Parts: sequence; C-alpha cells; structure tokens
Amino acid sequence: MSSLKVTLGILAAGLMLSGCMQATTYEATNTANFKPRDKELLAKTTYVKTPVAEPFRRAIVEYHRKEAPGSIVVDSDNHYLYYVLNDGKAIRYGITVGEEAMAWSGIAKVGSMTEWPAWHPTPGEISRLGVPTFVAPGPDNPMGSRAMYLYSGGKDTLFRIHGTNQPEYIGASISSGCIRMTNEDVIDLYNRVKLGTIVVVLEPKHGDSPYKPQMALQGGGGTTY
Repeated sequence: MSSLKVTLGILAAGLMLSGCMQATTYEATNTANFKPRDKELLAKTTYVKTPVAEPFRRAIVEYHRKEAPGSIVVDSDNHYLYYVLNDGKAIRYGITVGEEAMAWSGIAKVGSMTEWPAWHPTPGEISRLGVPTFVAPGPDNPMGSRAMYLYSGGKDTLFRIHGTNQPEYIGASISSGCIRMTNEDVIDLYNRVKLGTIVVVLEPKHGDSPYKPQMALQGGGGTTY
C-alpha cells in the first residue's frame, strides 16, 4: 500500500472520529523545550511532515486506569501511548505500531535513554529491506530524535519507544518496528520521563482506550522500517 493511501486513510479516519470525540485539550509543540541540536537536525529533515490525524494528536485527556502518575501505558491495539498525570488525567500520544510492538507485553522500566540514536538494523531487516548494517544519528534516521529502551528483570526486552521519519503512519500498523512517535512528541515524552520510569505494555485485546479507531490499514505495506 502506498504512503499516499495510508495517509489518506488515516486522515479520513480522523475526520470520521473527530465529530464523536469527547472534549479534549490538544497540546501544541513547545519548541522552547528543544535543544539547539534538536532545532538544527529537525530543520534538516527531508521527509514530508504529514499532519497527524486529530484523534492521534498529543492531548490531555481523562484517564480512568490506576497506574501511578509518572508512568507510561502503551495501548498498541488502539495506537496510543499515555503518560499518566495527577488528578485522573494523562497525556495521550498517537503512535505507530509494528510487529515487534505486538510481540511483547508486560511491565518494564526505562533502562536506557538516548538522544538522536543510531540505528542498528536486525539481520531480518537488513535482508528484507536492503538497508545497511548501521545508520548514523541524524534527521532522517528511522529511530528519530529520541529512544527509550525498556528493560524487565534487568534484561533488555528489545522493546523501544522512539521517534520516526515517517509521521504519515501515526495511527496505523506497519510491517516492522516497535513504538514510534513523531519526533516532536518523543522529545516531549523524553523530557518528562527518567531512568526507571515504569512502562505498562498492555496485552493485545486488553486496551480500553475510550476511542477505538478502526484503521483500514492494519498490517501496512510498502517499504517501512
């Protein structure tokens, strides 16, 4: 499926859902929180900065689950990541989900954090996508502007939350990858979390987000990382 079809599908879903969503406080990106390197590299990106469909824009929402403030909840089924606040609120971010993101669930901690990470493709990705064995940090690196690596029992789960150079897929499932956020959103989340932050990754079919957008794009297609 072409990137254009994916983008049109996400935007159409956004239009259909925007009329039935409850009151939501959307958050604009505050570039004052960007570091000089962030501003420099984001200005050099060559990917198309496709607008995120309304249901997947960063927002302050009512949050009914019982996770402690300061923790992260990943609802892969519904393409949302929540950063839990006080007083029954959370920041909700739209995410892209890949096969790896559906392969692990449970409770983990942020065990490592990196700004503008390098990308080390797996052997499967190298074989399937024809990519090099190493991609240096930069504005068009598929890992994006930030990465948070999740550990459980002291071991790397190989589950990551990171940026993306394909914002057109926010709200969709694609062929590979973990949890991706727009570069702007992942910088915002990164600035809020710390090493040891608890991350709850919900099992498939256990997500209970109040909005359940059914994308016609599940499984994605085309060349994705």
